[in-house]
Amino acid sequence: DEYARLRPVSATELGIKGHDDRWTDFSPAGSDALADSFRSFRTEMARHLDDGDPWRRHSARTVVAWLDERLSEHEAGDHLRDLSHAAGTIQDIRDIFDQMDKQSEEGWADIAVRMEAVGAALESHRVALEAGREQGLAVARRQVLAVLEQLRVMAAEGSSWDALGAEATAAGQDDIARRLDTARPAAKAALGEMIRYLEDTYLPSAPLADGVGEERYLRAADRFLGKAIDLRETYEWGWEEVGRLSAEMEVIAEEVAPGLGLAGCVELLENDDTRAAPSHQAFLTVMQELQDHALDKLSGLHFDVDERIRKVTINLWPPGGALGANYIGPSEDFIRPGSVWYSLDERVQVPLWQEVSTAFHEGFPGHHLQVGTAMLNAANLDRAHRLLIWYSGYGEGWALYAERLMQELDLFEKPEYVLGMLATQMLRACRVVVDIGCHLGYRIPDSSPLMAGEDWGYDQAVRMMEEVALQPRPMAESEVKRYLGWPGQAISYKIGEREIYGVRRREENRLGPDFSLKDFHSRLLNIGEVRLDYLEEALLLSVSNRDAGASGKG
Repeated sequence: DEYARLRPVSATELGIKGHDDRWTDFSPAGSDALADSFRSFRTEMARHLDDGDPWRRHSARTVVAWLDERLSEHEAGDHLRDLSHAAGTIQDIRDIFDQMDKQSEEGWADIAVRMEAVGAALESHRVALEAGREQGLAVARRQVLAVLEQLRVMAAEGSSWDALGAEATAAGQDDIARRLDTARPAAKAALGEMIRYLEDTYLPSAPLADGVGEERYLRAADRFLGKAIDLRETYEWGWEEVGRLSAEMEVIAEEVAPGLGLAGCVELLENDDTRAAPSHQAFLTVMQELQDHALDKLSGLHFDVDERIRKVTINLWPPGGALGANYIGPSEDFIRPGSVWYSLDERVQVPLWQEVSTAFHEGFPGHHLQVGTAMLNAANLDRAHRLLIWYSGYGEGWALYAERLMQELDLFEKPEYVLGMLATQMLRACRVVVDIGCHLGYRIPDSSPLMAGEDWGYDQAVRMMEEVALQPRPMAESEVKRYLGWPGQAISYKIGEREIYGVRRREENRLGPDFSLKDFHSRLLNIGEVRLDYLEEALLLSVSNRDAGASGKG
């Protein structure tokens, strides 16, 4: 509740009601107040680290670790360099209106209030960025330019904000529509002021170098993974995965399109009208049908799916943001369902060969099942643990694991979709070598099939994502900008999957014929978000306390 009070935008994203009429104070003072709150609650939660109830110890350990990480980020000044291509305050301000209640008069009133106060929100963010700039914490020039491009789309005619008035009118909210139409020019002017500040004041201070160096990278990677890693070993393992997946993809490509080779097969899949959704809206329909089918097919047989999380919606982000897909969890009361959101490029048709696997990753049985299962486990998990805490190593690791699991369960209807799954695996393997290589200044190994022996840079990274990870050029560029502005996050998918498969193998060996894949998944999902270095211990806790958990103890 205190976090929601201090971070109203985050409260909206989490589906916690009562804060949609306010903006977060993004200024240093606002971040300092949040840090003070974290210190207080850390003291409270630490008292339960030796609690007699194992599930209370579990939540205390998880929450205390999360608070320690947040405080470490604050002390390092990360809140003063919150500017990146893929994720940050600018994107939160832009996208929050799409996540707000548009079904009630109260919800529309909150939207109007927020639109009327956009200028104050942007100003508080500018104060934080200026404090960071003055302390020498400006982000790299490439990230500033990427955000400027997004801001110009937001400020241009025809942006998603321009449509809000018409949406309100269509919902019968004529008074709100008038308020929105009145507020929008001031909101657009505030965007213009942020653009001028970034261009005239911030950009000249932005360093040219994209990489953040070992110290900051290790701290960020530990935060996303919940595990300290050997960077050199991980980098070399990433290259091994690239080689393994390349060989697998060649085999499947021959099955899909005999004689064309991998490159020819991909060109066919990218340009064949019969293998694509004809429009963005048709694509959303196909993805919704895919989610509904997967839920019907796997529920009860491989996963126990509570009725409250059987619905997942498929949506389209407004143009201008980083390309890709992401998931937003259900509200705390499950009235707002979980949702998958796509940001697509300018192509009218959407090739489907990779999107089937991505749908399983973002929706069911990926993030939607993972987030929903933890949120439902109120008997054992602390509320902060269920709603607030997120580790990419665990969460993205599970979602990537879920993609491969669907192949194990024979849920890919065509071999081209299996190739798409391998391509998404390749994307994540390439992320490991590109992210570590670019931020740490490693060389590309002499054994690489392309650019052997070269130093990593933006151009090399884009080429890797385009030619090896098989991403269209716009997506390849967007991906690399994302990695450079979000150090340590991109590696979490593949490393998390690696850890989950490792735990699964050890559980199979430990239990022998008593091992149940369904039971393993249930135990894994019911422990909630945890650091990877605690994953196996937490999983065993769910074994020894299964009966207590079922009775509601804790």
